[in-house]
Amino acid sequence: MCRNIHTLHNFEPPATEEEVHAAALQYVRKISGTTKPSQANQAAFDLAIEEVAAATGKLLAGLTTNAPPRDRDTEAAKAKARALIRYTR
Repeated sequence: MCRNIHTLHNFEPPATEEEVHAAALQYVRKISGTTKPSQANQAAFDLAIEEVAAATGKLLAGLTTNAPPRDRDTEAAKAKARALIRYTR
């Protein structure tokens, strides 16, 4: 489940709200142990996603680095190459 959580810091352009929300969703799914909560737990699940996304946004806004911003396409190509090696053994 958590393989979909990607590094969001130090990219140009910065992470979008959709990327932050997707990471929060994956995190909440992982720690709750479910991809689809019961109706009784839906409100708590949704609230957790909102709070994790907000905390993630604050974290990303507060982080600083001297490294040059990374390129999404370059990082995606590197990940694809690693996956090719990992899954063709």
